[in-house]
Amino acid sequence: MLKNTQTKPLTELEKMKNIKKIPGIVIVIFLSFLSCKRAKKVKKNASKPNIILIYLDDCGYGDLECYGHPVINTPNINKLSKSGIRFTSFYAPASVCSPSRAGILTGRYPIRNSPLNYGPSSKDGLPLSEITIAEMLKNVGYKTGAIGKWHLGHLPKYLPTAHGFDSFYGLPYSNDMILPWCPWLTNDDKLMLYRDTTSVVEVGKKQEDLTLNYHQEAISFIEKNKENPFFLYLAHSMPHLPISTSKEFQNISEAGKYGDVIETIDWTVGEIVQTLEENKLLEDTMIIFTSDNGPWQNPPERMLQEGTKLWHAGSSGLLRGSKATTYEGGFRVPCIISWPNQIPANQKNNDIVSGIDIFPTIAEISGFKTPDTVKIDGMSILPLLQGKGNSPRKTFMYSKDKTVQAIRKGAWKLRHTEEQGMELFNLNADPSEMYNRAQELPELSNELLLEMQEFAKQTNSNIYEH
Repeated sequence: MLKNTQTKPLTELEKMKNIKKIPGIVIVIFLSFLSCKRAKKVKKNASKPNIILIYLDDCGYGDLECYGHPVINTPNINKLSKSGIRFTSFYAPASVCSPSRAGILTGRYPIRNSPLNYGPSSKDGLPLSEITIAEMLKNVGYKTGAIGKWHLGHLPKYLPTAHGFDSFYGLPYSNDMILPWCPWLTNDDKLMLYRDTTSVVEVGKKQEDLTLNYHQEAISFIEKNKENPFFLYLAHSMPHLPISTSKEFQNISEAGKYGDVIETIDWTVGEIVQTLEENKLLEDTMIIFTSDNGPWQNPPERMLQEGTKLWHAGSSGLLRGSKATTYEGGFRVPCIISWPNQIPANQKNNDIVSGIDIFPTIAEISGFKTPDTVKIDGMSILPLLQGKGNSPRKTFMYSKDKTVQAIRKGAWKLRHTEEQGMELFNLNADPSEMYNRAQELPELSNELLLEMQEFAKQTNSNIYEH
């Protein structure tokens, strides 16, 4: 197998949303490609590019060669980075799986709609009233497909086909959500691969071929829809624990098993780009590559079974913290965006940008107008991408579950938790969050705390009160 605008009237969308409310109806890491039907049309119809969003699971800030990993080789991701823009202050919407996915697909802080992880025992999912990128683009004529990990509700009424996707192939939640890694489950809780709303085969612990299976489905989706504008959401299950990869990619990386997994994904990136080139689609395609959160460096003891080791997690590079924390290592992740002829090449950008900014950026490109009744927290970064300005985002809120724990405003970050109290860091001078300057700068700390409190009030969330 190895080979190297005008939208429909909003009333129609609102009617669709109302129907979905009737009972009984419902990847940087990360790469996205935005392109038109034909490469030659990019300058005439750049408002309908194809979109491929590749979303990695638990890939850390320091896991890629172009983000400083000393031995993991990612030549295809490096090439993608050189063809567009690489962000160094890009924030996932959350530091755990479900909330992060809710945030990137809806453009809203997940504390508003899905603050907690879903799983096999969940009876709910991403609220049916939410507008996703898929629904937005389907409303303006796109073909839409979701491949890989969903994790926004496993019941049929919450699966991707209920949220604007024409098709779904993948897992309903994380690859560890079976025995023995989740001891509260039973033998009746099977890890199944789904096609649309039907489970088709049990995956279980045999996950070595998941990445390449997803990849083959992605290639097929592109080939099938090459005559139409399309949105492909490719959400890899890896490198979430327990990690594995196909036999062809085992023992190829100096970084061991984790390196093998990342280098497998890198190969798939190259194949996707090649497929786009062969079909004359690349020039019309925006690619967004990112991760849902930082690496799982602090897994519970239950995860260290069936050969899973602590060192099978990734690296947050120079950043402090990891997955499920509100330090930088939990939220700040790799992000690369490429769109030939639209985004200037060889850019590196340190502006504050977040996954919640993807939705409004795509909305601006496609001409979609979000109903005024929907609060979108994201901000379009299209001018930034095109080299015509800076990021409009000056602040970013960090939440854990239903609690607001931190804010970044410019270079300054205030973190306020029950465990650590008040922490103030200058992220430009101290990206590793080593030096707490809260006592030195009490006025600034209090100013930022007030903004956190106001956000918590607006979102009906919790905040630590000392």
